[in-house]
Amino acid sequence: MTLESFRSLARENDIHTIEVATPDSQGHLRGKRVPVERFFSTTASGGVHIADAMFVFDIQNDLPDNEFVNMDSGYLDCHLVPDISSARLLSHRPGYALVFADAFDSSGNPHPLAPRSVLAAQIAKATALGLDPYVATELEFYLCTPEWEPVQEHIQYSSMTDALELEAVLLDMRSALIGAGMEVESSNAEYGPGQIEINIGPADAMRTADNTVLFKSIVKQVAVQHGLRATFMPKPWAEQSGNGMHVHTSLNVDGANGFASSDGQPNELMASWLGGLMEHAAALSFLGAPTSNGPKRIRPYTFAPTHIHWGLDNRTVMARCIVDAGSSANRVEFRPAGADANAYLIIGGILAAGVDGVERDLTPPMMCEGDMYTNPGENEALPTDLEGVIAAYSGSVLSGLLGDMFSTSYLSISQADAALAAENSSDPDEVNDWERARFMEHS
Repeated sequence: MTLESFRSLARENDIHTIEVATPDSQGHLRGKRVPVERFFSTTASGGVHIADAMFVFDIQNDLPDNEFVNMDSGYLDCHLVPDISSARLLSHRPGYALVFADAFDSSGNPHPLAPRSVLAAQIAKATALGLDPYVATELEFYLCTPEWEPVQEHIQYSSMTDALELEAVLLDMRSALIGAGMEVESSNAEYGPGQIEINIGPADAMRTADNTVLFKSIVKQVAVQHGLRATFMPKPWAEQSGNGMHVHTSLNVDGANGFASSDGQPNELMASWLGGLMEHAAALSFLGAPTSNGPKRIRPYTFAPTHIHWGLDNRTVMARCIVDAGSSANRVEFRPAGADANAYLIIGGILAAGVDGVERDLTPPMMCEGDMYTNPGENEALPTDLEGVIAAYSGSVLSGLLGDMFSTSYLSISQADAALAAENSSDPDEVNDWERARFMEHS
């Protein structure tokens, strides 16, 4: 998309408002709505300003103590500059279009706490090595009543017969995602009552992160248009399946998948990339589960991995490797993250870990086969509570790779959440009403 093609698109579709949006600390889109004439005359080149407080919000927009953004700093404005290449229509809201924006600080530098800045830095490290990350995310969510109860009481995984009454809202979701420029592959009922998965095709790393946060926004908005609600809370009910975000990565080298020559086992490039993910997996668990609810997905027999291991087409391992001979679809699927994870940060963390593996020529441990819940062997267990994931990330090599200032700030948000959870949620294996009130609507 160029400025002129976007202008033509807006004119042809009777667009009256452009949304200039950027992700906050929670992966929630924030920004400003600009009249179309103003956007093309002024905003496209001059941008807009917004308070940098959004980069230190917790899930409910409270402002935990933060070393860098606080009352003493004055909660400064940052400058949002539209990334015109990211523009797209919002067909579920006729008359509206959206463009993502990069955030810059008062010195004109990429804002170090902005999730889009964090990801952009990791993409640059990969491309400097001649590696072009190609990424897809898979997200699960629950469809709920306005009172946040599941719309069903039973499970019918991928049924073509059950719950036809839900197809109207799912059709509108698929259509809205397509209208916003996403490649919708399919949708299906998942392994929870009223739990849904809609799969979106892969793209470059930034486009996928943009797509993922917009996916969540559109799903929530279309649900409301149908008198329903949608939640990406990772574990809304202790007895039901959690909502995950599986992140698939491959590396294009000279325009082709660098993992394609894998044949029954990872090739050299995939092996070193995988080695990096295994090396930094414990620290990555924080980026995939940064709230008190997120680690509650990490339990045996939940289709969420419990240990640091890898295998081939095996959904009980942490890193699932697709290694078909000569296939352009060969990839590594990283499975621990919750659906509430900030897509820019978990993708950025995976890129940082993988690039470190390539640069250091890391070798993954022995491949695992069979039921890795029953027999995880000597593989290291993933943290199962917020204190554990915070400890795994604090002072880690990965935290330095993503930036000390960013990591210190992002940890402080989760540390404040851990303190609240200690006062309100005592059982690590239960999900109580306090958690649902805190996370259900806003995840």
